[in-house]
Amino acid sequence: MKISVITAVYNRAPTIAATIESVASQIATDHEHIVVDGMSTDGTADVIAANMSNIAKTIREPDEGIYDALNKGIRAATGDVVGFLHADDMFYSHDALQHVADIFARENVDAIYGDLVYVDAATPNRVIRYWKSGQFNTGRFRRGWMPPHPTVYVRKSIYEKFGMYLTTFGSAADYECMVRLMYHHQIRVGYIPEILVKMRVGGESNATLKNRITANRDDRRAWTVNGLRPPWGLRLTKPLSKLPQFLMPKRFIPEHVPLNPRFNNENGF
Repeated sequence: MKISVITAVYNRAPTIAATIESVASQIATDHEHIVVDGMSTDGTADVIAANMSNIAKTIREPDEGIYDALNKGIRAATGDVVGFLHADDMFYSHDALQHVADIFARENVDAIYGDLVYVDAATPNRVIRYWKSGQFNTGRFRRGWMPPHPTVYVRKSIYEKFGMYLTTFGSAADYECMVRLMYHHQIRVGYIPEILVKMRVGGESNATLKNRITANRDDRRAWTVNGLRPPWGLRLTKPLSKLPQFLMPKRFIPEHVPLNPRFNNENGF
């Protein structure tokens, strides 16, 4: 089985090298990295060019936002399974993709997800929050839950059958896609009880009050566009479902698995 990892990037020159190196460090042999650059102007293109030996394919052209870029990556992917690593993020360990490959080989699933830690933007080895997502249950969607998008891997055939990201949903496009695939179409979903990704703190949907209000509206629309009744109190239950991330004692976070020693702490490893 081949895994395609897609990175959408726009003006992330300070962090994109660490993301590329993180994919290159994976011990899973059959994987490819596709980088989609929306015409960055800050030197990102130069960093990508300097790391082309670790990239299977690049797409550099204007886009309509991150989910338009991810759709381009899905179309270009040659892997059986597709996942994403954003341009500020890194894999938690060198065997993250191996965990993904193992569960697809071992279980009859269409998609998987795992756990995630939020890390300090300037010091990526300092954990801020721990998102332990837990076992899959469709009923949890109606209580505001969703799996962490950067840890989600889906068979490409599922995107071809049920569609990719709806760019009209803005920052809620990942939520709509997961509601559509995992809840509405009831695809088979597995869970890896391992931290897969280190995600730098931040995020477009929560950047401003206006963005959060828009995201709340689009969260409800994610259900109605699929012919589903939105859960009661979604605008409250969805943020409340994230509360355990802030309360999880750091002693429950597993020891970090050392990565390839050629990568240093300046790159976040």
